[in-house]
Amino acid sequence: MATTLPKVWLITGTSSGFGRRLVNIVLQRGDRVIATARTLVKIDDLPKSSNLHCAELDISTGTENVEKQVVAAVTAAQALGWDTIDVLVNNAGVGLPSLLEEGGAAKMMIQYQTNVFGTLDVTNAVLPYMRKQKSGTVVMMGSRSGWRSEIKVIGFYGSSKAAIHAISETLAVELEPLGIRTLIVEPGAFRTENIYIHPFAESNAIADYNEEREKSIATWSLPAGKQPGDPDKAMKAVVEVVCGEGRAKGKEWPLYLVLGKDADRDIRNKCARMIRHLDEWSDVVRDVDLDEIAS
Repeated sequence: MATTLPKVWLITGTSSGFGRRLVNIVLQRGDRVIATARTLVKIDDLPKSSNLHCAELDISTGTENVEKQVVAAVTAAQALGWDTIDVLVNNAGVGLPSLLEEGGAAKMMIQYQTNVFGTLDVTNAVLPYMRKQKSGTVVMMGSRSGWRSEIKVIGFYGSSKAAIHAISETLAVELEPLGIRTLIVEPGAFRTENIYIHPFAESNAIADYNEEREKSIATWSLPAGKQPGDPDKAMKAVVEVVCGEGRAKGKEWPLYLVLGKDADRDIRNKCARMIRHLDEWSDVVRDVDLDEIAS
């Protein structure tokens, strides 16, 4: 009987949160992990294992630097005899709270540099290895915030996750003929660390927003430690889907993996609101085609 080789996972953002938990779960099932973080000191307390290789990867440093860091990490893993990258998990990301006008394009660029451009840089650096072997799985960490961007002060973050959602849908159809799968994970609120570590942007305070800003600052981090989601259960679900095990066994590849009752609720509400709009405004929506030219 053929022996199934352990998968090799490259996981970004493993210093805390989903990434750290995913490393532990993957190691427990006997697979191999290239765990990355901005600095090695942040992950030097990960469990010691011959199946773990730690590497520095700062996805916000620009395309050329990201590619060099990814190649270095993969080359070091290959020296250990790990000749493939079976799964890429784009988990690294940040959330920068700000009112949109006060943060402006400058804050938007900082947010997108990590969550969108950096994620795409990592993906593009890993894809040549997957294309060569004609197999692989790319996991993109989205967020229910991409569906519920009406929440105040997360406009930059929510829009970055909506961008990842849209990019990933295109990526999925581009990669499928090459034997590479894409999974878009859409989690709700989970009890992870460091979600609220970034300070609220106040350097460009506009007087008209003073009351709104003060309320937002006072309530920004209140959910910390009260989120309903269990991050360990969430990452176990990701592993089940990627590996076709447990509840995912025998099911078709989902493309989307929504996690959390709150995410379920918010996505259903958004879809229902759009359907209502299409129904209520159908006379306008459907009445803008060019008039037929009389024959």
